Amino acid sequence: MRKISSIVAIALTAGTLLAACSKGSDEGASAKPQTPVAPVQQPDVKSSVPPADKPDKSAEEPPKDAKPAEEPVKQTQEPVKTDSAQQTTVQEQTYQPPKQTGKPTAAEKKAVSWYYMKKKKGEVPGFPAETKQLKPDQKAVWVGTGKKVYLTIDVGGELLDYKTLLQSLKDNDVKATFFVTGYNLKNNPDYIKLLLEEGHTVGNHTITHKDFTTLTDEQVKQEVADFEKLYKGITGKEVPKYFRFPYGTYSPHLLTLLSDLGYTSYFWSTAMKDWEPRKNGADDAYNDIIGNLHDGNIILMHQASKENIAAMDRILKEIKSEGYEFGTLSELQKK
Repeated sequence: MRKISSIVAIALTAGTLLAACSKGSDEGASAKPQTPVAPVQQPDVKSSVPPADKPDKSAEEPPKDAKPAEEPVKQTQEPVKTDSAQQTTVQEQTYQPPKQTGKPTAAEKKAVSWYYMKKKKGEVPGFPAETKQLKPDQKAVWVGTGKKVYLTIDVGGELLDYKTLLQSLKDNDVKATFFVTGYNLKNNPDYIKLLLEEGHTVGNHTITHKDFTTLTDEQVKQEVADFEKLYKGITGKEVPKYFRFPYGTYSPHLLTLLSDLGYTSYFWSTAMKDWEPRKNGADDAYNDIIGNLHDGNIILMHQASKENIAAMDRILKEIKSEGYEFGTLSELQKK
């Protein structure tokens, strides 16, 4: 009996010692402070990259100090120190716009036909909605400002009585810009030289006068380059960077292409169906021009119209009598 009591006492003592050791181990662990680790925040890629259909300014203008990255989103993690007991992690995200493929979109290549919406005499016409969507690097002009008129004459057909035409311009001290096609450039070199001698300007109206929206980029460039080469061969000078689209048909992509070639594309704010005989002869030409007279007026007339030539002197005199001055396209050219 005494022996059994001794064994029980020894077991109780050992249990007490083990419990004490276990408690001391727990207290020792809690006595050592540990720095809590903040959870790493995963980047929200959807919020950092703007939707494809709604690009924001950051996508167009990346920060100046942003380092180039191969991927659109560059992600780095950098700890931000607060106090000694706590640290946090901040996700830095820098958006880099995707590399451009250089291929124009369907919308950029969509053909657009130039037009204007006539208003009362003295009021500037309305223009296509597409003009509000043009970018700064798409150099196009269709109207000027102030009490000025800009006369442009397309030379794509017969020259007709060009001596009478040029005499009317000289008598009224008016300088015009003649947009000449390759056919007339090649077959009438003396006329081109005469225009320059009398102080007029010759602009690029292409070699073949084809609808540019039906051509490839390489064909467009060839049309422009061939005109430049022919012009220089005749005049010994570089052609001024004034361009007019055949038929007034263009696209946003073509405007960019011509701008990249250094040209400003000139449309108009007054024109008429003058490539056909006019019912009332020269009176129709006169009334069409004077009836739409307005500030910054860019007038398009065709040389291959006997009615235009017959009415020219009368038109020029009336424009001046109504207080307008004649300017040149060089005043409107975009750099």
